[in-house]
Amino acid sequence: MKASDRDQVWTVGELAARFDLPTNVLRHWESLGLLAPSRDASGYRRYHRGDLVRVAVIVRNKAAGMTLDQIGVLLDGEAKGRHEVLEAHLRDLDERARSIERSREMTEHALRCRAHDIVACPRFAQHVADLTEGRADTAHITDWH
Repeated sequence: MKASDRDQVWTVGELAARFDLPTNVLRHWESLGLLAPSRDASGYRRYHRGDLVRVAVIVRNKAAGMTLDQIGVLLDGEAKGRHEVLEAHLRDLDERARSIERSREMTEHALRCRAHDIVACPRFAQHVADLTEGRADTAHITDWH
């Protein structure tokens, strides 16, 4: 990395644009303690290379499904529970992978099924039986947004 890259400074608008984020997202992350930009003499936020890296870490982990609280633990070198957060996230990822696989199987069957009314198809019913028989939690309302 060139010295000029290490010394580069971004405004809130420039950094937000670099990650295609609204500026209020960076301000929100700052309010949660995830970011701590320096301030210039006029009080404007100034982001440095370390801030750039932190935003990239937050963006990547958000895309991986982590909550801001979980990401905060990862970014805080002094926080206890880092391994617990990561283990819980791996369990969540495994469950989501199983759910996606079930959805894929169900969708593939629905696509190939000759039944006019897919709900009446016995094989399709097997794909949703875990819900209809009460063997699985129903989807949370937040999953529909």
